Amino acid sequence: MIQTIDLVKKFDDFAALDRTTMHVPKGCVYGLVGPNGAGKSTLIRHITGIFKPTSGEVFVDGEPVWDNENAKAKTAYIPDDIFYLGNASTKDMMKYYKGIYPQFSMERYEKLQAAFSGIDMKHPIRRLSKGMQKQSAFLLAMCISPKLLVLDEPVDGLDPVMRRQIWSLIMADVTEHDTTVLVSSHNLRELEDVCDYVGIMDHGKIILERSLAELQGNICKVQIAFEAEMPQLPNSLNILHHTEMGRIHTLIVQASPNMAMKLLSPLQPILLEPLPLSLEEIFIYELGGTGYECKDILF
Repeated sequence: MIQTIDLVKKFDDFAALDRTTMHVPKGCVYGLVGPNGAGKSTLIRHITGIFKPTSGEVFVDGEPVWDNENAKAKTAYIPDDIFYLGNASTKDMMKYYKGIYPQFSMERYEKLQAAFSGIDMKHPIRRLSKGMQKQSAFLLAMCISPKLLVLDEPVDGLDPVMRRQIWSLIMADVTEHDTTVLVSSHNLRELEDVCDYVGIMDHGKIILERSLAELQGNICKVQIAFEAEMPQLPNSLNILHHTEMGRIHTLIVQASPNMAMKLLSPLQPILLEPLPLSLEEIFIYELGGTGYECKDILF
């Protein structure tokens, strides 16, 4: 659904995007993560057609995005800082969206008002709380029935009940309408619950891009303990990180849990337990190898 090829964006001599290549399959939820300043928002603004690339290409549903009305009509974008026209209310913006998006559904607008019943449809959006502004943005965006929904810190400012309700609506669209969702967020625990694919971005590049299942299946966390000192570990075991607390050793191993168990069991430990890595732990570890201080992961 989304493809960027050697995408470069320069601001004077600074390269915010440095030959960024990205592939987002159709009908999936793709989590874009990375530290502040990695280039995530700049990449999103190219995918939504706001920025013109210095070089490289951006495609949505097989079409180039820049200056392409048809490609942009397929996309709904909810940024972290929401902007609306002057004193426009949600009802005013509904009329505006209806005028520029041919596929805008009034039937869906009427139905979704029940899910966002706290919004005063006639009150200026800019005078609403941040949470209510986000709800208004989701209501309008979902009535477009977009093929691509792009979200930047989407549920920031929302209470837990509304967060769950909005994610339920989004996931229903993914399932029923094959909607593709690109979401950038620092809430990695939340992304772990909804994402099919993850792209880790740093210094203007996508440094890792895989399915979440593949990420969690190829690296595991193992807790192991012995009666005496830990013996020499097998050379074939690729240990990425090692911490020790008393007699319990915690290893991050580049292997599936089954393979780690097979290699470590012959050492006859008194404790051997494989644990999956969380997305947050994978993120911390991957950035530890790209110039960041590799701090001990919290276990």
